Amino acid sequence: MRSILVYADGGPANELRVQTALDIARLTDGHITLHVNTPVQQYMAMDPFGGAYLLTDALAEADRKETALIAALAAKLGAENVPWDMQTSTCFTADGLAEAALLSDLIILSANQIEGEADPFAAKLVGDVVLTARRPVLAVPAGTNPLFICGTAMIAWSGGHEAADALRAAIPLLAHAKAVKLVTVVDDPTFFPSTDAARYLSRHGIHADVIERPRDAQNVGTALAAAAAALEADWVVMGAYSHSRLRENVFGGVTQQFLEVASYPMFLSH
Repeated sequence: MRSILVYADGGPANELRVQTALDIARLTDGHITLHVNTPVQQYMAMDPFGGAYLLTDALAEADRKETALIAALAAKLGAENVPWDMQTSTCFTADGLAEAALLSDLIILSANQIEGEADPFAAKLVGDVVLTARRPVLAVPAGTNPLFICGTAMIAWSGGHEAADALRAAIPLLAHAKAVKLVTVVDDPTFFPSTDAARYLSRHGIHADVIERPRDAQNVGTALAAAAAALEADWVVMGAYSHSRLRENVFGGVTQQFLEVASYPMFLSH
């Protein structure tokens, strides 16, 4: 991953995102781009006659905070032996990140902001960026251990396009994992999983253990979460939104389930 884009907002999870980017950049000789976003739209107000006006005092305060954040980030990254630069945007956050990611290899976001608690806003941003940026997203939950990339990686393999895209995009990071588990959840006990994905990984010097997990009466997301726990996975690679996002939000889906209860980093690609 030679070009790493990081959402930088100064919030409680910001430090973990930046540290994750630094760890990956050192492993892959990468370059970090910090993206600071201050959406002007949220400082617009409507009058009773349908007109719009700018909340100038609030915007001025936001500009002051952005300037302070940029200075703090510059001081931090300036002390690290990693190449970096910084960008800003004033549109909606997901749109700003998508535009900035055109020539990025990886986008780093948070899966949640508070350890042990779900954060629908963080999950929504991850979903928005995965679908609009068309670049892999690494969603990192609070409490993630440093250098998790070098631990055990679990690949959620369905044989679909999204899973294949995620697997291919994760190759530079999977190369640093101490163990790679290729997990397939099946309904039919006579089903034998394809080894094509394992062969593909082997051509890149990555040995993966092919593991078949029964679905039983549980949904696929629950089966995969159980597999990740049983294998003591440090991070998970998976395709995102193989069904439409609306369908996943209404009826549930693997991606939505993982984003809502994430307890380990997820490498997602759509």
